[in-house]
Formats: sequence, C-alpha cells, structure tokens
Amino acid sequence: MADLDIGKHCQIDSCNLKDFLPFVCDSCSGVFCLEHRSREAHSCPEESVKREPRTAGGSTSYSCSFEDCKGKELLPVICPQCEKHFCLVHRHQDDHKCEKLEVQKPRMAATKELVQKIVESKHGSKSKGRRGAKNSATAAKVALMKLKLHAAGDKGLPQTERTYFQVYLPKESKDSSQPMFFCSKWSVGKVVDYAASLASLKNNNNVLTAKKLRLCHPQTGEALRMDDTLFSLLAHPETPLYNGGNVILEYLDNESIGLGDVSDYITQT
Repeated sequence: MADLDIGKHCQIDSCNLKDFLPFVCDSCSGVFCLEHRSREAHSCPEESVKREPRTAGGSTSYSCSFEDCKGKELLPVICPQCEKHFCLVHRHQDDHKCEKLEVQKPRMAATKELVQKIVESKHGSKSKGRRGAKNSATAAKVALMKLKLHAAGDKGLPQTERTYFQVYLPKESKDSSQPMFFCSKWSVGKVVDYAASLASLKNNNNVLTAKKLRLCHPQTGEALRMDDTLFSLLAHPETPLYNGGNVILEYLDNESIGLGDVSDYITQT
C-alpha cells in the first residue's frame, strides 16, 4: 500500500513541523503550524501593509487590526494600550481581545484596592456603610419610576435588559445631568461612548495623550474599569451601582484613579 502524504510542513525554517491540519495565513497565504499561525508569530510580511491607512478613490481609510475583520474607518481609531487601529465594533479592549488587557488588570486591581481603603477610612465602620447602601438602594427604587418616563436611550433594547441612571455630566457641560438608560450587558467603555453621544460630549478616549472621559461611582468617586459590565457592577457585594441610581461622567487625566470630591456633582444623603 502506498504511503498517504497528508498535511504540510510549517514554512518557518526553524520549525518545519508537519501539521496534519495546517493553517493558511489570510494575509500572506503562507502555510503554518498551530504555534506559528498568528501573523505576529510568523512575522507576516503583509501585516504592516494591512495596518497602514489605505487610499482608495482619493480618500484614506484605516483597516481594522482584529483578526478576520474587514472593517475600515475614515478616521483612525487607535487602542491606547496596544496602539493598533480598529473599527468601531472592535475599538474596546475586551472586543478586540487586546494583548495588553491582561497586563492592565493587576494594576487596576491594586488601584481598586487603594480606592477601597480610602473610602473605608472616610466612611468609618462597615455598619455605617451598610446603612448608606440601604438608603441608596431605596432612593434608587423611588427614582427608577421617574427615570423610566424621561430617560433617553436605545428604544430597541428589551425592557429586561435596560439599566437606568441619572448621569451627572462633566463640570464644563451646560447641563448638570441627564436621565439615560443602557444595556446591562454593555461594558463601561460602551456606556461611556453611548452617554457621550447622547449628551453631545467631546470624546477623545481613542487619543493616547488626551484626557479620558470616565464613568465614576457616585459614592466613592472611583473611576470604574472600562472592561467591567454594568451587570457585574450592579451585583457588586460592597459598593454596587443601582438601577435608578446615579453615575458621574468626568474628564480625568490618564493616571487619575477617580474624582476628588463627589459632592461637587451630587449632594450625598
């Protein structure tokens, strides 16, 4: 019986591994093994070309760097962490599986721990904190009915997925706050972008050196993580957000971990 010639060898000279299910690069059309299938792993010669702005018909477009995405934008949308171009669908770190995302989480966790210690030192005992949480939850339930009558948002969202907030706007805004609703499955980053659009706020979150528009906790002033979802924040065991409650939008420096004093925006009860 003749031997069956199944599979192909990896084109990386130092590897040359024969893979029975080889991968073909959609950029350079090379054949690679599992280990070298990504563009970065085999130093794809077409990679740099794909990420450069392309000119077609006299206009420049920017191709999305997310694998297999064919999206393009007329203006550059750059991730501040990995500094690659993405389309609007994949602009958030969690949506394009940012290679820098895992590096950021430990630092953000440490920041969150620091903020929590500051909050505890200001607010005293845990029993006092529990009373404050109970008052906030009660106030949110009362406010929710009113918010549902006036809040702006995507009317196509199912009622079961809507989360309502009184959104306090940056100090420089002409309005102090606006009622809005969002999808509970959205990340904080998507909420910030959508709220900025509803309130006609300048949003330079894709510009590395610019101040960032951040969503902040109404009691602690902490800048919420952009990759956290509203659902997880509503279920937070210690400092939850409340459906019908308040949140704060403000422009912060890149190294800032939150607001100095939330009473500048909301009168705490």
